[in-house]
Amino acid sequence: MRFLPVLILLTGTVLPAWAGGFDDPFGTDDMVPPRPSLRDSTRVADAPCQKAMPASALTAVEAVDLALCNHPQTREVWASARTQAALVGVAEAAWLPRLDGSASANRLIYDSGSFNSNSASLTLSWLLYDFGQRSANADNARHLLNAAAATQDATVQALFLAALQAYYSAQAARAAVQSTIEAERSARESFLAAESRYEVGVGTPADRLQAQTALSQARLNRIRSEGEVRNAFGSLANALGFEAQQPIALAEMPAMPANLDFQREIDTLIGEAQVRRPDLRAAEAQIKAAEAGVEAARAQGRPTLSFGVGPSWQNSAGLLTQGGSIGLSLNVPIFTGFDTTYRVRSASAQVEVKAAQRDRIRNQVALDVWKAYQSLTTATQSLATTADLVASAEQSERVALGRYKAGVGTVLDLLAAQSALASARLQRIQAQLDWNVYRATLAQAMGALDYTLLQATAEGRP
Repeated sequence: MRFLPVLILLTGTVLPAWAGGFDDPFGTDDMVPPRPSLRDSTRVADAPCQKAMPASALTAVEAVDLALCNHPQTREVWASARTQAALVGVAEAAWLPRLDGSASANRLIYDSGSFNSNSASLTLSWLLYDFGQRSANADNARHLLNAAAATQDATVQALFLAALQAYYSAQAARAAVQSTIEAERSARESFLAAESRYEVGVGTPADRLQAQTALSQARLNRIRSEGEVRNAFGSLANALGFEAQQPIALAEMPAMPANLDFQREIDTLIGEAQVRRPDLRAAEAQIKAAEAGVEAARAQGRPTLSFGVGPSWQNSAGLLTQGGSIGLSLNVPIFTGFDTTYRVRSASAQVEVKAAQRDRIRNQVALDVWKAYQSLTTATQSLATTADLVASAEQSERVALGRYKAGVGTVLDLLAAQSALASARLQRIQAQLDWNVYRATLAQAMGALDYTLLQATAEGRP
């Protein structure tokens, strides 16, 4: 029994040093990134996840909240991060001693008789030195956790953008319906004017038929736009995690910012994106994890030094014997069938793979920022142009209608003006949709898509 006090002393002094809690002694829960969310400092960080459609009209912020709460991909990436955090704990556990117990009970039978033989042992083993394998494994696990956290950020931003695209598309589809209703009203007014002129004998049958054709076409456009808005609302419901038939009431869109000046040096934007993009940060972490994997592979072929101590008991035919052991064990791999050699080669090749993936992502980041910047530039210029286009088209339609009613204009002039006005309104709606979407796309391309973008819109800032 003289070995038992030694065992108790070691376990009593070593284990409590890590025992911040036996359920998580290494504090891996604190390493897990927060639940997927893009809440900023002005919002409640620990607010409960909103699962149900709000009773009031849906805003863009609420749409993003619902998407992040309900989409299965957010749960997937968060579970992946928790998995990797637990693997950090697995790597850290290699630094602690192991305590193993064994027991056996046997019935020994001989020609002269039989008797019972029972034995038990308790062994504490501790790997003291392994030439860096545990350190490399721990570094690998931590870098993979960083990669998982960055991947979560990238996924959240992608879902954020998808929710905004669906929301703005539904808003645009709803606005298009109102535009086609206005176009149908104008076409009906033209038809009534043509019919009135025909009945008093100053209009021709051709004018009346052309006005009737224009009214039917306007009605058909309105019916089609109503079908498109139903599809857009179904797509929005799906993006938010609901069934397509979920009723949705949209809040009114805030007014477009008065100042749309966002021009910045494109090289500066690309440089910022290469620092902030979470997928690029994940690729960098993957490279570091692969480099740690090379060190771990090399360390597998190096010696290890372990300490072991433990008592043993045996009861055979009523004779009780007690003993134990204490000592150091040096294990020196001499030949492993080239296992270590090929493990190192494989790990080194993985570093090259991850580096190539990082370079590919860096080039893609530059392309994403370039395309989003150019698209937003075009959309910004289109906003100003379509505003002038709608204003001039409305004035032209009023003049053409007045001239036709006064008998000095033709029905073809009136119908052409009304068609130009309907087209201008739809182009204005598309320009507003493009500006909102490409503005969010540029923020996502730079790795900076969060709720501050929506707050800026609500406050009239570009």
